[in-house]
Amino acid sequence: MRRKQIRNGGGKAAGLILIQATLIAALPTFVAARYEAKPAWNIFSRDKDIELGKQYSAEVSKQLPLLPESAPITRYVQTLGRQLVAVAPEPRYPFSFHVVNQKEINAFALPGGPIYVNLGTIQAADNEAEIVGVLGHEMGHVIMRHATAAASKELFARFGLSVFGMLIGRGAGGRAVEELTNFSVGSYFLKNSRTAESQADMVGTDLMYDAGYDPHQMAVFFEKLEKEDKTGNSSVAQFFSDHPNPANRAEAVSREVGTLTPKTYRADSPEFASIKHEAAGMKPLTAKQIADIQSQPNPTMGQPAAGEVMPNGSFKTLSHSAFQVTYPANWEVFGDESSSVLIAPRAGMTADAVAYGAIINGFQPEASGASVTLGDATRQLLDSLRQSNPDLRVIGHDEDIRLNGLPAKVVSLTGDSPIKGPDGHPLLERDRLITCLRTEGTLFYVIFVSPDSASRQLAPTFDKMQNSLRVY
Repeated sequence: MRRKQIRNGGGKAAGLILIQATLIAALPTFVAARYEAKPAWNIFSRDKDIELGKQYSAEVSKQLPLLPESAPITRYVQTLGRQLVAVAPEPRYPFSFHVVNQKEINAFALPGGPIYVNLGTIQAADNEAEIVGVLGHEMGHVIMRHATAAASKELFARFGLSVFGMLIGRGAGGRAVEELTNFSVGSYFLKNSRTAESQADMVGTDLMYDAGYDPHQMAVFFEKLEKEDKTGNSSVAQFFSDHPNPANRAEAVSREVGTLTPKTYRADSPEFASIKHEAAGMKPLTAKQIADIQSQPNPTMGQPAAGEVMPNGSFKTLSHSAFQVTYPANWEVFGDESSSVLIAPRAGMTADAVAYGAIINGFQPEASGASVTLGDATRQLLDSLRQSNPDLRVIGHDEDIRLNGLPAKVVSLTGDSPIKGPDGHPLLERDRLITCLRTEGTLFYVIFVSPDSASRQLAPTFDKMQNSLRVY
């Protein structure tokens, strides 16, 4: 079962339009001439930036715990991002916006448009413009093509003129580019110079201004993080490692704003308060917890020894803010009292998949008409799970049960296990999905996961865990 982070909780974009000087129109315009710097020399084409961004974005989705596209916080960030995209200069990049379920304050942009912001960044923002400032800054890195420009400089320094072999796919240059652009989160592509930071600030300033947000708030947010960094706050250390602080950042932003026509800026949207409230109630994973998960084997694995994955007969109890459950004492708990939880033997999981264990989480269904029913919410959850597990299939019909006195459903599922057999093909996986509606309308669910060959042996353990569940 590929893990999908589903958290509890909750026509055409305006382009740069050329008009006659005698025509007066209230159209959003990104005046590129306001900022004199141009993207640096680059051996990569713009299309290559976009191609690399798509490639690396697929890797990010495997390496980092992303909130789902359907999560309210993700949808909110995407709405803010679209407002900036609408005033971005031509030619436009296919920007996309994602939220990483990580505690540390940080954000990063990949070549060609994918932008990621940590949940901790949203938790730290005091107003909507601060979040917009982070997004605008990261869009500045994409627009100025900082990632591939830096890679071009590095390649030329290492291989000289032979690097141009990449343009026709031959020679040392081509091999070097392939070597250099092998992606991992936190790699070379995500490190920025102070010059790049200053340029991204200026582009972000103009984007914010054109979208109606106060650009000063970008500098205010970064200065706030700088003060936290000086106090030794470890949650901001990675931000300044990836975004070295340029000198006089606030003054530079103020000078740029001073060249623009004064205007009244947007206030916080009505959604900001609710999103801040939801984010405050979440406890995202730390960088160390994510690194521990990433250190697991590759997403495909051989059959582990029974002693490494089967329950040893002893049990512990996990008390969570939303539930309580008994689980095998030799299995580990990943997550904490306010996050989604994975309970599994370490040998029975990989960086992004579970072969043995239980996934316990919440899902926010979309209500249609009156209040959503348990059956409707369960079907919506299954549709969402299939997005990351396209081979997932329902066996038979769902069964109505009681869970801790609440109406609940049991659904049997099958799919491909991350464990490969001797022939190299995935083993059959057998899953048990339990769902029930909580009083505030969110869907509580548990997925018990095992290879089909071990399902009967694990059934008594999963029964004990199911019977011990207390949902609050």
